[in-house]
Amino acid sequence: MTSRRDPSPSVVGRGDVVGGTIDRSGPATRFEAVVFDLDGVVADTEHLWDEAWAAFAAANGGTWSNSKSVALQGLSVPEWSAALATAAGVPGEGHRAAQFCIDFIIAAIDAGDGGLMPGAEDLVRYAAARVPIALATSSARPIIDYLLARHGLHDLFGATVSSAEVPRGKPSPDVYLEAARQIGMVGRPVVGIEDSGNGIRAARAAGLYVIAIPNRQFPPAAAALALADHVAPDHSAALRHLQAIIGHQPQ
Repeated sequence: MTSRRDPSPSVVGRGDVVGGTIDRSGPATRFEAVVFDLDGVVADTEHLWDEAWAAFAAANGGTWSNSKSVALQGLSVPEWSAALATAAGVPGEGHRAAQFCIDFIIAAIDAGDGGLMPGAEDLVRYAAARVPIALATSSARPIIDYLLARHGLHDLFGATVSSAEVPRGKPSPDVYLEAARQIGMVGRPVVGIEDSGNGIRAARAAGLYVIAIPNRQFPPAAAALALADHVAPDHSAALRHLQAIIGHQPQ
């Protein structure tokens, strides 16, 4: 993958969407793939980003709040790190902000934080046994690879894409479009599973059927949640809905 400043020519065009004709009531469409978000959907790491951003701000004499974290959720690493550096009073030091946060989160995971969300492994393994799956996340590449390997899930995903590897982060659809392209699902009906407002917007803009599992610490705004095709209170409920729309037969 190339950097955000030099996007790969293979990335799906900005006017494209993944799905063909989708019956948004769900069961009438046979969905052929599932694309997962990482933070807050697969791994219980959304709070670690909030803590990392707050720690960087504090280390540079600034303050932080939940509302600032919500504004950064879903942005690509270059996008949020530049915004974080500016908010912390050190504009132009986005690279340092990004490295600080990546190191902070990996250290937290090493210390035992950032496990899988309850029910996430069952959800991922169920989908992977039946259809191609991919990951479309705003997390940094080192964290993606480290988390999935640590929990034994890496080989289940046909593709993993960071929004740092496409032109624009969430809520733009780019990361979902590229994940779908990499598993050969452009123009096919695909399910996206998200927890954040910007993530829901991105998946819907890409043409996916969206299952939302709202983040409890940083709940999506009502306007974003209204874009989801199905809202599940937890991963067990999301699994039951996924069973209804992709079926039970392993591939």
